[in-house]
Amino acid sequence: MPAPDHQESLPPGMVLGPDGKPCRTCTDWKSWSKIGKAKAKKDSKESASSPSTSASGAAMAASAVAGSTPDASAASTFNYENECPPDKEILGRATWTFLHTMAAYYPEKPSAMEQTTMKSLLSSFSQFYPCGPCAEHLREEMKVDPPKVESRKELAWWMCGMHNKVNDILGKESFDCNKVDERWKDGPADGRCD
Repeated sequence: MPAPDHQESLPPGMVLGPDGKPCRTCTDWKSWSKIGKAKAKKDSKESASSPSTSASGAAMAASAVAGSTPDASAASTFNYENECPPDKEILGRATWTFLHTMAAYYPEKPSAMEQTTMKSLLSSFSQFYPCGPCAEHLREEMKVDPPKVESRKELAWWMCGMHNKVNDILGKESFDCNKVDERWKDGPADGRCD
């Protein structure tokens, strides 16, 4: 599918969603915030270049520009992670935390129904994950390496392997799958998490 014409003006790292608009859950915050800064700058230039027919029109334009740029006091207390919808980094960390923890508490000997349900959950998850390219990648990986749901250990190791494939693509360090129980279920042997 050809890229929309405005793809060229997007900052590096920006990903478009299926609707052709920038996708927040597929893009890191630094790239996402560049759109907001560019829009504020464009809005400011447009309001400065178009003559206002009344004082209230000028006040409204000033208010719109001011509203798109946080003041100093707001910037000092602003916490992106707690105040804004998740970007791909925040969503990714939360998702992997959920998936690994779910695998860590999966039954040691799951019933046929539990195995079917887990496969269904992962299949559904790969359809509805908010980052389209991420979801598509997971669906493709699951075709090549279907989820191992026959035991808790197999699911935990399969999940770790999937995560390491993503880490490899992103240039991140691989996780030692021998430590899945320590990281996601039991905590370190020294008891510091107890």
